[in-house]
Amino acid sequence: MHLKTKLGIKPLFSLGMLAFAGSQAIAQDKRTDSIVPYTFHFQQTLVTQWHPDFQAKYSGPNSFQTHEKGATSITSTIYAGIRPLKNLELYVNPELAGGQGLSHATGIAGFPNGETFRVGNPTPTIYLARAFGIYTLPLTSKREIDEDDLNNVAGTTPTHYLRFIAGKYCLADFFDQNTYSHDPRTQFLNWSLMANAAWDYPADVRGYTMALTVQYRKDKWQLQAATSLEPKLANGPKLNYDYGKSNGEVIEVTHTHTLNKHEGNVRLMAFINQAPMGSYRQALKEATDTPDITTARKDGRTKYGFGINIDQEITKSGGVFLKASWNDGHNETWAYTEIDQSLSAGWLQNGQWWHRAQDNAGIAIAVNGLSKDHRDYLAAGGTGFMVGDGQLNYAPEMIAEVFYQCNITRLHIALSPDYQFVLHPAYNKDRGPVNIVGIRTRVAF
Repeated sequence: MHLKTKLGIKPLFSLGMLAFAGSQAIAQDKRTDSIVPYTFHFQQTLVTQWHPDFQAKYSGPNSFQTHEKGATSITSTIYAGIRPLKNLELYVNPELAGGQGLSHATGIAGFPNGETFRVGNPTPTIYLARAFGIYTLPLTSKREIDEDDLNNVAGTTPTHYLRFIAGKYCLADFFDQNTYSHDPRTQFLNWSLMANAAWDYPADVRGYTMALTVQYRKDKWQLQAATSLEPKLANGPKLNYDYGKSNGEVIEVTHTHTLNKHEGNVRLMAFINQAPMGSYRQALKEATDTPDITTARKDGRTKYGFGINIDQEITKSGGVFLKASWNDGHNETWAYTEIDQSLSAGWLQNGQWWHRAQDNAGIAIAVNGLSKDHRDYLAAGGTGFMVGDGQLNYAPEMIAEVFYQCNITRLHIALSPDYQFVLHPAYNKDRGPVNIVGIRTRVAF
C-alpha cells in the first residue's frame, strides 16, 4: 500500500531520499569487477499522532473521537531481491506491522496516518507483504543505469522494453506514482496525498493483492495495465480468487517531459473494479430504519473512474504536484477509503536552501468529496468501513498538511514533525475542525 516504486520511467527528483534510503546492498566482486545481482534493505517507521479535543454536535459508530489519547503505529520491512537471470528479477518483502491509528483508523476519509491499517488488532503481526517477479523483454540495445534501491537490483534497463510483473504486491508500487507525493514513510502522511484518492485500488486490508502488470516503455512514454484480485469483503483480510466475479482492472499512460530544463511527469489513469458491492441507492430503498450497505450487496457490481497525476520540478531542489480523481460512487467503497472525488496539490522542497541538503519539507492541501448516492446514504444514518457519523450535514472534507523531515544520514535515521488540519472530517459540517500533530521516526539501511 505504501511504498516504492519500480518504475520503467525512473523518478527524476530524489530530494535526498535515495541517500537516506540506506547503504547499498550491492556488492562489488573484486576478482571480476562485476556487480553481484542482489539487493537487501530494511526500514522501520513509527508514527505517533495526537489531537486536542474538538467540537461535535453528535457522533456515530465511525466518528473520529472528540477526545482520545495519542496513537502509535509501527511497520518494519525487509526488501530482498535477486537477479538470477539477466532479464529476470525476484523480490520478497516480509513485514511486521502493529499499533493503531487515531480513532481506530475511522472518522476521516483522508486519514492522517498512511502507515496504519484497519485490522482492529494492535498486536504486532508478521506477514508476507510482497512476493513477485519481474521479467523484462528488451526491444532495443540502448540501456540506462538502474541504481540499487528498495525492490530494485542495480544494473541497466533498456529504454525500450516490454515488462511483465506478477505475484503479490501493492498496485500503487507501480501505478499512480508521484515524485513529490506518494510515500507516507518519507513524504506526506495523509491518505489523500499518497495516491489519487478516488482510485479504490484492489487490495486486502493491508494494501496488497495478487496481480499481473504489463508495462510497455519507449523512451519518455510508458503504457501499463494490470488485472488483480479484490478482497472477499469490503476492507477484508482475504482475497477473492473467484476472478470471474471479483477483479480490478487499471490502465495508465505516463509521459516524461522537460520544461525550462526541469523534468516532470504526467500520468493519466482509468480503472474499473468488479466485486459483490452494496448499492447505496438500494440500501436506502430497502431500509425500514437505518440503511445497511451489507444487505444490498450483489455479485457483478462495478465501480469505475479516472485520475490525472502530475509532478513538475520547478528548481533544482524543489517541485510541485497536482492530482485529481473521480469515481462514479454508486456502489460502496471496497478496498481503499470512502472518497469519490479528490483534488490535491502541494510543494516538496529539499533543504539545500538552508544548508541542510539531506532534509526535506513539504506543504499540501486536499479536498475530498462524495457522490450524491454516497452522501444520501450517510445522511440517513448509514456507515461504511471508514466513515459514518449517524447523520450528515454535508460539506467537502478539506485537509492541509505540513511536515519537515530531518535526516540524520550517518545513523540512517529521519525524524519528521507533522501537522494536519482537517475541516469537515468525514464530510460533516457539524464536527470539527480537527488539529492533528505527530512525529514520524524512520530507520533505514
